[in-house]
Amino acid sequence: MTRQVNCGGVLIGGGAPVSIQSMTNVDTRDTDRLVRQIDELADAGCEIVRCAVPDMTAAESLGRARKRVRVPLVADIHFDYRLAIASIENGADKIRINPGNIGSLDRVKAVVDKARERNIPIRVGVNSGSLEKGLIAKYGGVTADALAESGANMLKVIENMDYDQLVVSIKSSNVKMNYDAHMKLRELTDCPIHIGITESGTPRNGELKSAIGIGSLLLAGIGDTMRVSLTDDPVKEVLLAKRILETVGMREKAIEVVSCPTCGRTEIDLIGLANSAEERLEAVAQKRRDAGLRPLKIAVMGCAVNGPGESREADYGIAGGKGEGLVFSHGEIIEKVSEDRLVDRLIEIVEQDAE
Repeated sequence: MTRQVNCGGVLIGGGAPVSIQSMTNVDTRDTDRLVRQIDELADAGCEIVRCAVPDMTAAESLGRARKRVRVPLVADIHFDYRLAIASIENGADKIRINPGNIGSLDRVKAVVDKARERNIPIRVGVNSGSLEKGLIAKYGGVTADALAESGANMLKVIENMDYDQLVVSIKSSNVKMNYDAHMKLRELTDCPIHIGITESGTPRNGELKSAIGIGSLLLAGIGDTMRVSLTDDPVKEVLLAKRILETVGMREKAIEVVSCPTCGRTEIDLIGLANSAEERLEAVAQKRRDAGLRPLKIAVMGCAVNGPGESREADYGIAGGKGEGLVFSHGEIIEKVSEDRLVDRLIEIVEQDAE
């Protein structure tokens, strides 16, 4: 088990639930826009938000925003150690640096001393695009070994300054390399690990790479906090992160929809029914989540003969026939309705469940 740090009240590592992060993409210097986006991310389920700090004006704006939002903020720093110090002084709950591009050890130590003064964690971030030239030469390019060694080396720089409130990340855009690097890294440190796939791309490819790359690490027991990186609205990163955690069993879905594949026996528009049910149940799921109600499993089946029996584990479900279908609960038929009423009736019954 990794050791634990506290990021503005969100525990990372030490057996704490895997927390979801994202990063703002508005100008940090525009405080009002920054606050609006942070609130949007928090509403979507983001628990830690990172913001770029390119100059002193941005560091001051981050401080103003911190007083107006309900989630911890991480200052993302590159090159200028003074921006890290200013961000900490302005109330950042955590900073992200790469010691390799901050400068001399004296400058790194100045950042560490300020973090120690406020008792906030430092995320040491390494990715395949910022790997040290010496390691590239040693391993003949960017490799899993090089990434793992770089992360461990960066940690040692700060640990040798007698500070252990650290989180480490070593990200690659190559899913296999990313996985292999993390498997090696966990043998080198007990530091909490921030996982993700860097530069994963647009949603078409990025969602697939992130689901496989992050999901495989989580199933291997690696990852204390995570960010999905997409070339898209960062709210979508948060929603996908939640789905990944639900899919690997680390968070419960308020409503899980299962549906069968189509086959030659299908006599209804099963694809349309399944998509409609899933979309409309999203709002019901949020209401159940807010009310603290138990999770539900909903089945959408294509065969009225076998459907109820094949989905006995479902709390509720529908199974189609020719022009009509069945509504059932735990394999027991509740009623028969016309095909065009199947989803409506399912929604009505689920909304009545107040257990």
